[in-house]
Amino acid sequence: MTTLTQEPYEESAGRPVGYATHDVTNQPPPLAPYDASADTALLEGVRREGAGWAEEELRRLGLRAGSAQAQEWGDLANRHEPVLRTHDRYGNRIDEVEYHPSWHHLMRVAVGEGLAGSAWADDRPGAHVARTAGGLVWGHTEAGHGCPTSMTYAAVPALPAEPELAKVYEPLLTSREYEPGLRPPTGKRGLLAGMGMTEKQGGSDVRTNTTAATPTAESGVYTLRGHKWFTSAPMCDVFLVLAQAPGGLSCFLVPRVLPDGTRNTFRVQRLKDKLGNRSNASSEPEFDGTVAWLVGPEGQGVKTIIEMVNCTRLDCVMASATLMRKTLVEAGHHVRHRGAFGARLVDQPLMRNVLADLALESEAATTLTLRLAGAADRAVRGDAGEAAFRRIATAVGKYWVTKRGPAFTAEALECLGGNGYVEESGMPRHYREAPLLSIWEGSGNVNALDVLRALGRSPETAHALFGELALARGADARLDAAVARLESGLAEASETGARRLVELMALTLQGSLLVRHAPPAVADAFCASRLGGDWGHAFGTLPAGADLGGILERALPPRA
Repeated sequence: MTTLTQEPYEESAGRPVGYATHDVTNQPPPLAPYDASADTALLEGVRREGAGWAEEELRRLGLRAGSAQAQEWGDLANRHEPVLRTHDRYGNRIDEVEYHPSWHHLMRVAVGEGLAGSAWADDRPGAHVARTAGGLVWGHTEAGHGCPTSMTYAAVPALPAEPELAKVYEPLLTSREYEPGLRPPTGKRGLLAGMGMTEKQGGSDVRTNTTAATPTAESGVYTLRGHKWFTSAPMCDVFLVLAQAPGGLSCFLVPRVLPDGTRNTFRVQRLKDKLGNRSNASSEPEFDGTVAWLVGPEGQGVKTIIEMVNCTRLDCVMASATLMRKTLVEAGHHVRHRGAFGARLVDQPLMRNVLADLALESEAATTLTLRLAGAADRAVRGDAGEAAFRRIATAVGKYWVTKRGPAFTAEALECLGGNGYVEESGMPRHYREAPLLSIWEGSGNVNALDVLRALGRSPETAHALFGELALARGADARLDAAVARLESGLAEASETGARRLVELMALTLQGSLLVRHAPPAVADAFCASRLGGDWGHAFGTLPAGADLGGILERALPPRA
């Protein structure tokens, strides 16, 4: 018998010898641990928008988000997807979704750090800015668990339409306690809220909903019958749902568990098999005699949820900006350590152009996100001018920033080459995530048309937008020319040209913010490329005079 033996193991300089083909060279080390808050544009924006008091907490959260442990949670939560259990072992209907423990770790930190509803209970100016900044930082872990925290945040301002419900549920929805599992809501230390708006036949056109709401003998209590098409995070404690009452489309609060401890009828027919966002369960629940409480008057469902839409659209902008920043950091880390054709990639002129172009897009997205958060914070404190600005600028930002996300993540992935195309790198997950943010809370067309609707119904929104743009008047001729084109375009606004108009609104708004607040290297390159026309159709086509070094020095985290 011939015995196969292995070559003896020897060490040279701490490494085995005899296996030269297994020596790993010219590969970057792991990114983690890193500081996800090491973003100059982010920290400057936080201070500028009134939440400088939160900087220490953000830096602490940034170290936690960039830790090897938190990054592993994000990976595991997406590799081990939620599982629907319609029945228990005895045949009882339970309609529960099981998550990997990593999901609960991520959720516990997010809720504990105030990224769900707690900003509504914080009287400090800048509380909503601090929450958005926290999302920009903690979102470096993964995006899926941001869905229930966002919906919980958005649900709180709808509840005052029914003061008795608000009295019971607001303290629990604004809690920093994460307590998973289905139990009577008032017996828990903290709650999460979901939403059930869209149906098969309508999607964003929620007025076509067919779910029926029938009043009971008890005032304000109804039963629902219908089938929702996209209801994310079905293990949330309560849901805000649209249904057709006798008086028209209305908003209702639906608990998973009723006050007496019995399960409300919430039959989860299936979980969606989605392109991305796979850590987060999105479901189709069926209502059949489901108990619900009316929120606001009958027939005023859309009016009741409009504040929710403002909140979730802001979070779409925030999540897209976060994804841009995360993939830029990944790309920058790779090219700093990877060599090709005799030089580090980061030192090669064309790669520097690509990275600098991505850095401009990322900073513009982050800066706009924080400006929108500042407007939201001041609007809820009674600033009418900021409320008008928020109304139009949030829809503008939602359209443009989320629309830029997929192209951005694709280019960042390409910086890693083949390494970025394998699942281990994490980049494919980011790439799959990017399109969602343009779809959720109204696709591009819905948001572009909403801008036109705001201009037509609320003229003060245009005054607020141009008032903001006027703050940078005279600072850059290319910006001034773009604002003039925008003013002319408003006179010819039409549905057919809505996307072109809203794109120009977004670019002038971002340009105005960067001219006022960013260094000259950033502002000049942005205005030259995005507003002055000295740009190609792909990232990496900045003009020859752009200060690539200045842009990259500001954008990339310090070298380890």
